[in-house]
Amino acid sequence: QVQLVESGGGLVQAGGSLRLSCAASGRTFSSYAMAWFRQPPGKEREFVVTINWSGANTLYSDSVKGRFTVSRDNAKNTVYVQMNNLKPEDTAVYYCAGRFSRYGTREESDYDFWGQGTQVTVSS
Repeated sequence: QVQLVESGGGLVQAGGSLRLSCAASGRTFSSYAMAWFRQPPGKEREFVVTINWSGANTLYSDSVKGRFTVSRDNAKNTVYVQMNNLKPEDTAVYYCAGRFSRYGTREESDYDFWGQGTQVTVSS
């Protein structure tokens, strides 16, 4: 059983930055693809970004491309997302997810374990 714990959410003004972290339990973190999803208020959860097992391959949603940067530190069992130039429409609960595969996808149903989420609120 892999457990994920997100941190780093909060309230920020538009144009500001936040870095979210997701710490994973277990000794095989380096073999998993990881991803971030988000759920805006009143909307369905949506894909944000995924990173493959080594960190060499990433895939971003169009809405965050150029503003968000995903990375991972396999020695620390942690994945990060640096979020810059935040907009009010980035307001959401952000979820970290992992997949028992070396490569990620955009599909929520492809992920095997999830964190509890962390709230990000961007004020205008």
